[in-house]
Amino acid sequence: MTKSRETRSAYPYFHPIQTRWSDNDLYGHVNNVVYYSYFDTAVNLFLIEEGGFDPHDAEIIGISPETHCNFFEGVRYPDRLEAGIRVGHLGRSSVRYEVGIFKQDEEHAAANGHFVHVFVERDTHRPVAIPARVRAALERIQVNGEGASDDG
Repeated sequence: MTKSRETRSAYPYFHPIQTRWSDNDLYGHVNNVVYYSYFDTAVNLFLIEEGGFDPHDAEIIGISPETHCNFFEGVRYPDRLEAGIRVGHLGRSSVRYEVGIFKQDEEHAAANGHFVHVFVERDTHRPVAIPARVRAALERIQVNGEGASDDG
């Protein structure tokens, strides 16, 4: 993921996020760790709504070994945000989501970063292939044309 400030056109899927009173820190803006919660919320809602994922009963789940965020502009409650999501890499058992956090109606991201999921069996935490319905949803927002690879 680039460290440059991206625009909305870089993302094929958007999900609204409402900041909460508790997101603000002592300095009056959303604390940096909250952005990771925004990433997680947007990605998992995408998986549920577009990929048919059931986080409560699925035998295969996604766990996150890596996240990263670049900050460009502060946001604060009560800002209304939108998370832009795309897939930058899609492997056999892993996916790298690239996420941009935008203030509502703003063209440039206030922050952007990435979030990696490795799909594993819920009981053993052993990596497995991404379920077909989830993979199909991920392919719809893949931006660089990478296909499945032998790694992750």
